[in-house]
Amino acid sequence: MPPTPDPDLVVVAVPLRDRFRGTTVRESVLVRGAAGWGEFGPFWDYDPAERVPWWRAAREAADDGWPPAVRDRVPVNATVPAVGPERAAEIVRASGGCRTVKVKVAEPGQSEVDDLDRVAAVRDALGPDGKVRVDANAAWDVDTAVARLRALDREAGGLEYAEQPCPTVEDLAQVRRRLDVRIAADESVRRAEDPLRVARMDAADVLVLKVAPLGGVRACLDLAERCGLPVVVSSAIDTSVGLAAGVALAAALPELPFACGLGTAQMLTADVADEPLLAVDGALPVRAVVPSAQRLAALAADGDVVARWRARLDAVRALT
Repeated sequence: MPPTPDPDLVVVAVPLRDRFRGTTVRESVLVRGAAGWGEFGPFWDYDPAERVPWWRAAREAADDGWPPAVRDRVPVNATVPAVGPERAAEIVRASGGCRTVKVKVAEPGQSEVDDLDRVAAVRDALGPDGKVRVDANAAWDVDTAVARLRALDREAGGLEYAEQPCPTVEDLAQVRRRLDVRIAADESVRRAEDPLRVARMDAADVLVLKVAPLGGVRACLDLAERCGLPVVVSSAIDTSVGLAAGVALAAALPELPFACGLGTAQMLTADVADEPLLAVDGALPVRAVVPSAQRLAALAADGDVVARWRARLDAVRALT
């Protein structure tokens, strides 16, 4: 017997325009509460304990809402997956005026030449006044990171920063000492038992914060205050419901020196809201997002997917 439909809990499956870290469809659970909608979408490599902060973040959005904003627009970067040069340039041109682009590098099965060609295409599409950053998702050892980032820095005409080139905090600290390129920490924060260790070890110049895996907007604000490093707010390839939480965090931060990695609705072929959070002149508005019933129905996952997500959610609820 299929599960009884729950209008306050909807599992969606949204195809991506380009393959991204092995994924072609983004699945998540949208949950409705007194304050609005939240999104629960931990990736499949997260164990039950790691999924708990994602549920807290979803419930914060649905039940409590967010702190007051200090700005009404948030500058964002475009994100270029590990695609070919022509497609990379197309993404930049269709990015809604973004003047900063994050380029994925170190994709399994690809070469250094692939990365350099992709960055060169992005630089050409952006023009000389645009900013390029790269993200290696912890793929390299220290020596490889130093060599690859030097080459990428030259190809980009100067990288704004390199995100998580190596897996450990110790490795990040070594790379940072050997290069004149800013280092940003992502996995070393969102998947760490002690996210402040990055700051204590002088292992990064920038902290990348993602609302869902870190437990919500208020938890991220507290972490940002304690770490003392500049912050970039990024997404987990959410629908506009999840993106709204990232925008709320970016809007509440006292300072926002870098464009945020929240321009990712562009990566989806569809969205759950009639007015998705898409960049205009390189920025997103600070506003609530309400899914439409028609779009939820169109993007609803099939029965097997719903059952898997409900099982995941049950396991998380058992831990909270």
